[in-house]
Amino acid sequence: MAKVMAAQPVLRDTAYGRFMGASAEMFERTTRRFGQPEFGLDSTVIGGKTVSVTEQAVLEKPFCTLTRFVRQTDRKDPKVLIVAPLSGHFATLLRGTVEALLPHHDIHITEWVDARLVPQSDGRFNLDDYVAYVMDFIRHLGPDVHVMAVCQPAVPVFAAISLMAGLNDEKQPLSMTLMGGPIDPRVSKTAVTQLAEQRPLSWFENTVIAQVPAWYPGAFRRVYPGFVQLSGFMSMNLDRHTQSHMQFFQHLIEGDGDSAEAHRRFYNEYMAVMDLTAEFYLQTVKYVFQKHALPRGELKWRNPANGRLVDVNPAKIRKTALLTVEGELDDISALGQT
Repeated sequence: MAKVMAAQPVLRDTAYGRFMGASAEMFERTTRRFGQPEFGLDSTVIGGKTVSVTEQAVLEKPFCTLTRFVRQTDRKDPKVLIVAPLSGHFATLLRGTVEALLPHHDIHITEWVDARLVPQSDGRFNLDDYVAYVMDFIRHLGPDVHVMAVCQPAVPVFAAISLMAGLNDEKQPLSMTLMGGPIDPRVSKTAVTQLAEQRPLSWFENTVIAQVPAWYPGAFRRVYPGFVQLSGFMSMNLDRHTQSHMQFFQHLIEGDGDSAEAHRRFYNEYMAVMDLTAEFYLQTVKYVFQKHALPRGELKWRNPANGRLVDVNPAKIRKTALLTVEGELDDISALGQT
């Protein structure tokens, strides 16, 4: 009797069962809110030996935590501060960059906090505050640090180091690497720059700004929701994303577990998004993409400590080496912008 029952096909193994299972997973993933991913970098290889790696919060602020990847080694490798983008995704999107640098560098990274989780009692956070945070992080790490800005933070990092140079700050970094950032968006147009130029700032404020729901710690804070940013990212390559999900559905039906899992890993990361404060988002649109204040030499920084306006002058930089990196097919910060 047991052999007869074992021979009966299980519903999930039938064509109908696989179709229903695939449909259910597609629906669940479409409606899920993906949480912040883990870096998951528990080890690295140094000098041919595997050493353990742990994450340590070395400086915490309301809107950002400076995290160090502590390697169990006595080596004194170059210190690197990676300034992750504050543009909708979490810092874990740079996992591959961190992993590649770990064998030969002492890595620190900015982990920006989802604005919906920051109580209004912690105050605002705008572009001026972002620049102040970067300067604080550099000063905390000391003058022997190398700074890497990936995409969005290129402008505030360039501004922060310019201000430190103008102050002849003793903690000016050894170098800064600007990777695919919108230093001068006028150089080559993208969907991002065209949207910013075609719409007045009031359109952005009235169309894409929302309030955090009451059940989050940041209740009623005005934000640019992460899902809106994600929609914009996906619309730029809609055909590719649509095709990818159709293939995922087919892999589930066919039982191709490896291909399906690869899809899950990528989109678990890609779909995990965070909210940005409205003031930071609107200032970025205004000064970076509409007024082009930095390349025009008109960018000013309002010191959050005393409210004073200070000119941002990159010509003051004399002690920090510069490297720029651009992606040939970058559809956000196109060739020539950095």
